[in-house]
Amino acid sequence: MHFELAPPTGVGPLRIGMSRQDANSALDLLREPTAVSPSDRAGQHIFRPSGLMISIGCARDLLEAVELGRPSEPADAVVFRGIDVFALPAHDVVTRMSEITTIVAAEDDPASFVVPDLLLSFWRPFQGDDDPEDEQGYYFNSVLLARPGYYDGPDQR
Repeated sequence: MHFELAPPTGVGPLRIGMSRQDANSALDLLREPTAVSPSDRAGQHIFRPSGLMISIGCARDLLEAVELGRPSEPADAVVFRGIDVFALPAHDVVTRMSEITTIVAAEDDPASFVVPDLLLSFWRPFQGDDDPEDEQGYYFNSVLLARPGYYDGPDQR
């Protein structure tokens, strides 16, 4: 399946700002009914047969964020404007994103990156740009798409 990141709107049927109930229903639509993972948690996350994890974050009964975790098989693709964020090396994702918008290393984690204008963030546990065999550092492990103001403090929401 092809998942197009569309900040700040959402991804697939998951729309930022939708009700928690609608988000739970949309998450269920993304589940493969013939291959339900025992790791699935209703209203929290699912794992597709490819290994792609899709997680939702709700507050005040509204969907605030969607996080997708890198699949272990290529059956699912997560794409932003033609950039396959999990199939390409992290270095290439950063380079291609920088041609579109501003992308910066996270202040507290230089192996991870934030696209402040789009409220996208890319995470990996460490930087391993020189070793394709070390997938944990060579590729991004997750991407988060969030609502505007998601990273503001509670008094700024």
